[in-house]
Amino acid sequence: MFAVRRLNVETAKRAFSSSAANATKVAVLGAAGGIGQPLALTLKQNELISHLSLYDIVNGPGVAADLDHIDIDGKVTGYTPDNDGLKHAITDATIIVIPAGVPRKPGMTRDDLFNTNAGIVRDLANAAAQYAPKAHMAIISNPVNSTVPIVSEIFKKHKVYDPKRIFGVTTLDVVRASRFASQMKGTSTKKEKITVVGGHSGVTIIPLLSQTSSNFTDDELKALTHRIQFGGDEVVKAKAGSGSATLSMSYAAARFVNSLLRALKGESGIIEPAYVRSPLFESKGLEYFASNVELCHDGVGKIHDLGPLNQYEKQLLEAALPELKKNIAKGVDFVHK
Repeated sequence: MFAVRRLNVETAKRAFSSSAANATKVAVLGAAGGIGQPLALTLKQNELISHLSLYDIVNGPGVAADLDHIDIDGKVTGYTPDNDGLKHAITDATIIVIPAGVPRKPGMTRDDLFNTNAGIVRDLANAAAQYAPKAHMAIISNPVNSTVPIVSEIFKKHKVYDPKRIFGVTTLDVVRASRFASQMKGTSTKKEKITVVGGHSGVTIIPLLSQTSSNFTDDELKALTHRIQFGGDEVVKAKAGSGSATLSMSYAAARFVNSLLRALKGESGIIEPAYVRSPLFESKGLEYFASNVELCHDGVGKIHDLGPLNQYEKQLLEAALPELKKNIAKGVDFVHK
């Protein structure tokens, strides 16, 4: 696991000063939950983080106390809503990661989570806009297709909106795609580097399998695409109502945070998928879209286009765009209702 190997941060560490002026605080909001705890554990092992700040409505200080016993340098603090805990948790944060919310249960889609999670994300975004307006926001809470627009609209209301600093974390889609393709073809996951674009739920997830080095039959292509799009359902079903994809999501989120930290420290050439404000389909009325993004010291750098698509992928794109447009509108309308 990349975290145990200390995330291969030697290049970035050479550019990193240990002075207080360069201290890097990462806040996890929802840190006592199914994603939050393993994510916090992984981030504790990241030597680019000097202060790990953990917040949840319950047990934030308990998770922090537990992690603070690990023999890795770095400050760990924990908070609940008491005594302005959220304000203290996020003030001066470089990155705020939001996995807070309820998990999926059997039969639920990400969109079914909207009514509960939208309010949670709205309230956390309001706090971030007030107390950490320059933080980079990494949104995990589903449905990401809608929660990223919610955060953006809240920041616009507070007049602190910077689209380069707001990300929907879609890394799990490429992690799954690599794993599932390697299982199907009997190859190493290192060989299967697959671009996934669109959104972060169901038919909005578009794996660009034609751009890989592996060849797939039509049946394999359809089966693999469906598994990537609905991989979360496998975990929800296997956990039999006790949760959703928490461990794989925390792994993917930690990978994204590490990449963003390295880019913010000045390392170049770092590309991760992310759901961001994008020009790619603005002409079709879509303000947000997931694609490969080159991260930079400001956050979002170059947004890569999709590259050549085969006929099947064009059909997937056509199916995804109207659904994604509805998801975005739902998030925007929630803030302004």
